Amino acid sequence: MAAMNLVSAGVHSFNLKAGKGFSISKPKGCKLGPRAALVEAGPRGDGSPAALQVSRGDLAADLQAEARAMARAANASVYSPELLANKYGSRPVQAAKRTLEILVALGSFALQLLVDQRNGTLDRNKRKRAIKLKGIFTRLGPTFVKLGQGLSTRPDLCPPEYLEELAELQDALPTFADADAFSCIETELGMPIESLFSSISPSPIAAASLGQVYKAQLKYSGQTVAVKVQRPGIEEAIGLDFYLIRGLGFFINKYVDIITTDVIALIDEFARRVYQELNYVQEGQNARKFKKLYADKEDILVPDIYWNYTSGKVLTMEWVNGVKLNQQAAIESQGLKVLDLVTTGIQCSLRQLLEYGYFHADPHPGNLLATPEGKLAFLDFGMMSETPEDARSAIVGHVVHMVNRDYEAMARDYYALDFLSTDVDVSPIVPALRDFFDDALNYTVSELNFKTLVDGLGNVLYQYPFNVPAYYALILRSLTVLEGLALYADPNFKVLAASYPYFAKRLLTDPNPYLRDALIELLFKDGRWNRLEDLLIEGRKDRDFSAKDALQPVLRLLLGPDGEELRNLTIKEAVRVTEAIVLGSVADTYNSAPSFIQTLMINGNGNGALAISTADLEATMELRNQVFRIWGLLSSSENFDPALLQPILQVLQQPEGRSLGGRVVGGVTQRLAARLLQQLLRTPTVPTSSSL
Repeated sequence: MAAMNLVSAGVHSFNLKAGKGFSISKPKGCKLGPRAALVEAGPRGDGSPAALQVSRGDLAADLQAEARAMARAANASVYSPELLANKYGSRPVQAAKRTLEILVALGSFALQLLVDQRNGTLDRNKRKRAIKLKGIFTRLGPTFVKLGQGLSTRPDLCPPEYLEELAELQDALPTFADADAFSCIETELGMPIESLFSSISPSPIAAASLGQVYKAQLKYSGQTVAVKVQRPGIEEAIGLDFYLIRGLGFFINKYVDIITTDVIALIDEFARRVYQELNYVQEGQNARKFKKLYADKEDILVPDIYWNYTSGKVLTMEWVNGVKLNQQAAIESQGLKVLDLVTTGIQCSLRQLLEYGYFHADPHPGNLLATPEGKLAFLDFGMMSETPEDARSAIVGHVVHMVNRDYEAMARDYYALDFLSTDVDVSPIVPALRDFFDDALNYTVSELNFKTLVDGLGNVLYQYPFNVPAYYALILRSLTVLEGLALYADPNFKVLAASYPYFAKRLLTDPNPYLRDALIELLFKDGRWNRLEDLLIEGRKDRDFSAKDALQPVLRLLLGPDGEELRNLTIKEAVRVTEAIVLGSVADTYNSAPSFIQTLMINGNGNGALAISTADLEATMELRNQVFRIWGLLSSSENFDPALLQPILQVLQQPEGRSLGGRVVGGVTQRLAARLLQQLLRTPTVPTSSSL
């Protein structure tokens, strides 16, 4: 859906004649409580009569209003292949006419592909053909516009050139008659339009494939709203198209071997989502859920829903003054920065993907507005999707395996992510992953381009029997869109760099056992303290990071009954760190002592008082300094409280804790004793340097 609410300047409206208002009464016995989170929103921060709206009180009244809206949408259509087959199977003439129209359009495109293949120009003409296909989908109408947008998220079905061009498909279709829209409003809400609104724009301020939007003012409260009205006959149009497309899917599944994905399953999933968009009450409920989960951040805005003015085909929501996120000049003229807004969008997208798994599945620029206050407003909640809980953890694990360049584990991750059937052998995929990621990972996080990463991975997916789940493809599209918007403002912007603080904070603070294992794997496979320091540096950039959240899950795991493996790793590291601190202190003492004291300390041994090489001493000092820096990062973070370390002291008093402490002390003692013995057995030489 194109932008639901645009900058209000320049939009004219006409006044409607007086009529009875749309009254909202408070049920008996209900006391007005705190403002309900989402529905029936009144004006913000003013004292107009709209303050009497139920939005400032009474959750019960809000729920009743929503229930009435649901009743008005009781006959909303749902996708059913069987019902479509029964309906249009008995209309052969209508089906044949539309089939001919589609076949002529797509047949000419297929013929061009065949000619390209015979001439050996298939690869060279990919971009040209992708542009052609985009135009065909636009001409064929709403269903194919939606289909093109869906294909733009499927790297397992389309080459990168097609993904890029189809991603540009916008819902900008010709508007339908205003008289039809106003008639729909009256029919759906059961009242004359002049009784509902004191003014409404004479023409739509936005049009899309499924509906168009008007700006209006509620007669009862004076609140400015956006009224979205469904396109007449849209159910009939998309129903016939999906019936025909599904028939084509049967043909592809049976005869087209190059496409390994179950096309029928994809069509059914996509059709269900489009039909859900036709139920505007469902869209309102989606907006409510999205706001509850994500609009708790001060820089995210989700418009409120007016349930008493909403039905299956009419959606009324709070008007948002704002500028589309791809209009850089207009945004900067308000003193805002596109990159700040994009970063906010990235952080919100990652929360959608990795925290609750409920996310906006249609994130094109028209659905993202920059408000004058600097907030990022999300619009159009008709198409939503969910990430399974197991997949959220698997995605994090996949990233850890990528950082560790463990391509065998990466390939196995595709089972957990439902990319591959468990009967598919992943061993041939490993070399392809290694070839691509070995080059891609040579870039630093700040240099790596997300689009390059997605395109490269898409090439791998396209060559092997992958079936990319809809949730994964859609979230990749979301991040790619956001990076594309940022690149207009700054060609050097990298979405991965902007994502890393959130990812680091999540990996450090989430108590999920899978993520705890991922953190251990990340820290203890070669990187150790370097990676921990990097994670803390980046994690602190996230506004929600706190040392308490970062330490407590690790402490619980370390000191818990299932932490033996981590304790063994921790003991080894604790021995190294303690030794480094002791040796570092000795080295500092030695270097600060007068030269004659240094001579006495080394006792004539030119290798130094602790018999340690220069390289080893430098490495030891760097480890000690790194540990001190990490402690500084933790202790200087917001809300740091030394009391959070108290569980360590409590556990050390228990038998398991005393054993842990004793193993660390024993290890340190053994290493220092070995160094001392090595020192004593060395042949004294004349000192050649005053350094340790």
